[in-house]
Amino acid sequence: MSLPSAPSLRASRDFRLLLAGQTTSQFGSQIGGVAIPLLAVVSLHATAFEVGLIAAASTIAFALIGLPAGAWLDRARRRPVLVASDLARAVLYATIPVASWLGILTIAQLVVVSLLVGLARVFFDVGYQSYVPVVVGRDRVLAGNSAMEFLRSSGQVAGPGLGGLLVTLIGAASVVLAQAITFAVSAATLLGIRVHEPAPEPEAPRHLGHRIAEGVRYVARDRTLRALALASAASNLSFAIASAVTVVFLVRDLHQPAWVVGLVVAGGALAAMAGAALTPRASRTLGPVRVIWVSLAVTGPLALLIVLATPGWGLAFAVAGMAAGELGQIVYAITSVSLRQRICPDRILSRVNATMRVAIMGLFPLGALLGGVLGEAIGARGTLLVAGAVVLIAPVLLVVGLPRTPERVE
Repeated sequence: MSLPSAPSLRASRDFRLLLAGQTTSQFGSQIGGVAIPLLAVVSLHATAFEVGLIAAASTIAFALIGLPAGAWLDRARRRPVLVASDLARAVLYATIPVASWLGILTIAQLVVVSLLVGLARVFFDVGYQSYVPVVVGRDRVLAGNSAMEFLRSSGQVAGPGLGGLLVTLIGAASVVLAQAITFAVSAATLLGIRVHEPAPEPEAPRHLGHRIAEGVRYVARDRTLRALALASAASNLSFAIASAVTVVFLVRDLHQPAWVVGLVVAGGALAAMAGAALTPRASRTLGPVRVIWVSLAVTGPLALLIVLATPGWGLAFAVAGMAAGELGQIVYAITSVSLRQRICPDRILSRVNATMRVAIMGLFPLGALLGGVLGEAIGARGTLLVAGAVVLIAPVLLVVGLPRTPERVE
């Protein structure tokens, strides 16, 4: 399987650095993504609600500061913000193994660290989606995004499996230290990028609220962005509900050890890797708009296979369901973000990205808490069924809302 980017992108030193940093940090995030829930469930005996609370804390920052962050980033160079965000996350994650070694780690600390990491992530995610066109050029964002997701997913294939194995061998808290190190590596690669990032265009000083409102109005009035925001919100709500109970389902309902949990998650990442590689061809075949809703319409129903999983050979249903869901989501994410980056002018791109991220991630804390409550009330399997039903709403919203020819950059 070849790297899905144009030769000129592969030859770019700056793009290779961007790829290397994001691959490394995503590798660490996948290790930590397995280790932290296992740490809560196995070592600290967390309930499904407490796991949902940790997941909610990690994303509530988008609802709290997402819009102001976008307005501020439109008036700043993005790279220094990205570096600071990576370094902050490295330090925060490092506190977890330290607390574990001292015997004072608690669920409360995991919640607080998740909250603060989420604050740093807001600035990184909004700034990063605005920084990619600077490095690759606006006309090559689809190839650039596909290449980045391909290599990031390759790290995600090994990350969960290795994370689960390392949790078994050395303990979950120690594994989180690797995640901290990967964010430091990501910061270093960003510092090595040489491409000139122009200063924001000067404009008359305006109140922060006016700048935020301009970004929100831009999304609300643009038919393409409005449809993407609604569909993405539904899709992410489904993922949030499932995130609260997936590890609980695999460990307690299916009686799987940590290393098997890691392998199941890695199977989904392998499907994402394949989806990233196939996205440019799918976009050319189906068209840049049609591929967005087809990716979810085809894979959404298959994701429901996870609820059929049982111990033994029945675990294959969990692998198949997660793989289908990840494949559809990665194709959707690459094509929808690339379309947004192409049609939005740079002067407002960070605010549009922030508005979209708030619309998408704002429901995540609610969904994670809802998943925890449902997990206690109807069990993990029933909760996963609810999550699967919610994700089926997204392609309907896209079919109804997306125009055949989206608006272009002003």
